[in-house]
Amino acid sequence: MTYKIAWLPGDGVGKDVMEAARMALDALGLDADYIEGDVGWEFWKTEGNPLPERTVDLLRETDCCLFGAITSKPKQEAEKELPPELKGREYFSPIVKLRQLFDLYANMRPCKAYPGNPLNFRDDIDLIVFRENTQGLYAGVEFRPVPDGVREALMEHPNMERFRDVPADELAISTRIFTREGCRRILRQAFEYADDNGRETVTVVEKPNVIRETSGMMIEHAREIAKEYPDIELWETNIDAMCMWLVKNPQDYGVLVTSNMFGDIVSDLSAQLIGGMGFACSGNIGDDYALFEPTHGSAPKYAGMYKVNPTAMLRSAKMMLEYLGEQEMAERLEEGIATTISQGDMLTYDMGGSASTLEMTQEIIDNMP
Repeated sequence: MTYKIAWLPGDGVGKDVMEAARMALDALGLDADYIEGDVGWEFWKTEGNPLPERTVDLLRETDCCLFGAITSKPKQEAEKELPPELKGREYFSPIVKLRQLFDLYANMRPCKAYPGNPLNFRDDIDLIVFRENTQGLYAGVEFRPVPDGVREALMEHPNMERFRDVPADELAISTRIFTREGCRRILRQAFEYADDNGRETVTVVEKPNVIRETSGMMIEHAREIAKEYPDIELWETNIDAMCMWLVKNPQDYGVLVTSNMFGDIVSDLSAQLIGGMGFACSGNIGDDYALFEPTHGSAPKYAGMYKVNPTAMLRSAKMMLEYLGEQEMAERLEEGIATTISQGDMLTYDMGGSASTLEMTQEIIDNMP
């Protein structure tokens, strides 16, 4: 079977690490057509759209997507880089948009320490964060200035009284939106993964003592779903305490599940425990499509220098192989990564080595069984 894979390098070091991914996939012998698409800062500056519709159409005709990295800037800075004829357009994150368009509700972020990595906090860390990907604070329902109708509706809540006299142009509101289905399906993914992979605990990470309605909904459904998995213990913890416990005892955790913003925070913390963003892979998975990407960003100052660690990208490619059912290839790639890091002879600068992105990738390929 020939797979059709959407190939979105993006910009910055996204192009460098995607070159590394192609080297590894070709060495593994994956039978695939790689269909390159346009995404990122270049298209924002020239078209006023960092995610052209032609790219969305391309994804609809493929089996899955491998994504590099894109530059992203705050609203005002983004608008400054538009030509005069495109002024007035509002920048949006292409990756967030793709998650929403394709309903890629489960963001899986494995964090595994490789023995021999000098950056490891501990060598026995092996956890995975399940982050709800389409709702919460990233739903994109925000207001500044706040429209009169929205303000009037909110003023019915007693806690809004202290904001009554704040001028409209001095008030900004971002909403945190949960649905029952959104909670249930990310929790289900976490418990199914734990069940399939012999994990003994699932830890739901929220803040129900303060954010009572949304976090409360997540906890409520976690307790319901946990009853269906009697061999898996449900742990509940607040996001602030979770950050503390991860630094203290990260080896105690197997599967974490949480909402969009909290998942972003706790997965980056977890990544640092295993060496930093150069090891941070992820899969954005829905019922009908999936997109895989490293989460390290575009690092524009390193673009084209082939300096950055390829591990996050290669582990994202491994996740893609697993999604496609190519388990043997995924295991070979994993072994190549583990062996290369353990030997320590051909590592990038972040691990104290001097190898380039592609030199380390070639070493990984040479170490694949």
